[in-house]
Amino acid sequence: MSVRLDHGDLDLEEAHEINVTPFIDVMLVLLIIFMIAAPLATVDISVDLPASTAQAQPRPERPLFLTLKSDLTLAIGDTPIAREGLAPALDQATGGNRSERVFLRADKRVSYGDLTQVMNLLRTAGYLKVALVAAETD
Repeated sequence: MSVRLDHGDLDLEEAHEINVTPFIDVMLVLLIIFMIAAPLATVDISVDLPASTAQAQPRPERPLFLTLKSDLTLAIGDTPIAREGLAPALDQATGGNRSERVFLRADKRVSYGDLTQVMNLLRTAGYLKVALVAAETD
């Protein structure tokens, strides 16, 4: 508030307005800082992930297991199949139901790239519901 003490002709009245311009300037500067800093906070870091301790989910009555062995051969259940015959073998095993979940088991010596190739084959065949099977840990 501003008040003039002498009672001259130029009386100043009290100012009842709040000057918000500095507040807006500060908020815009903070917005710019957060817009620049937020993408820098999401950095990819290579980590050695621990084993899963998640609760086991109930299995369906007749699960469809696709196994990737250490020699990179595939098997549906106990029947070995060729990679080229994966889609027809899955269609035969599921009766053409592509929304059925496929449980993918892989030997731990199989590389991540080989596992990804099998998952790509499943996606190409139209089977998008894939569950990865792992050993339970305590």
